[in-house]
Amino acid sequence: MKKDALFKFIATIGPLGYAPAAPGTVGSAFSCLIFILFRPDTLMLAVVIPAVFIAGVAASDRTEVLLDEKDSSHIVVDEFVGYLVSVFLVPFSMTNALLAFVLFRVFDIVKPTPVRQVERRIRGGLGIMIDDILAGVYANLALRLILFMVRG
Repeated sequence: MKKDALFKFIATIGPLGYAPAAPGTVGSAFSCLIFILFRPDTLMLAVVIPAVFIAGVAASDRTEVLLDEKDSSHIVVDEFVGYLVSVFLVPFSMTNALLAFVLFRVFDIVKPTPVRQVERRIRGGLGIMIDDILAGVYANLALRLILFMVRG
């Protein structure tokens, strides 16, 4: 029973997954806030992203069963790690952090090809996590393109 509670806590990031409105945005905003406050370096992100991804796959897989709901909106660990992917190897600035947040939310909501197909084909915790990783990759690449265009 304790193991199930831990999985659920990880998947929902405690109370964040139960936000009354837009829990995915709340999970992403929390990740953005953590990023801004702690400014993790590349090495730290290179360790945290895979660790949270692996924990998120297991926790999301079990929590989906516990909540009896496919890809429950209460599961927000995927948005947490997806945001971190969107800022990976991007120079830190408040502007970049906030722009990455907006871009990540757009790509996570719109789910461009192949994100939507991946979300439909891969089930369970891996499916829950992978579409947000891909949205984070799209956001990261879009942010890099914006920075390139702005800097000339």
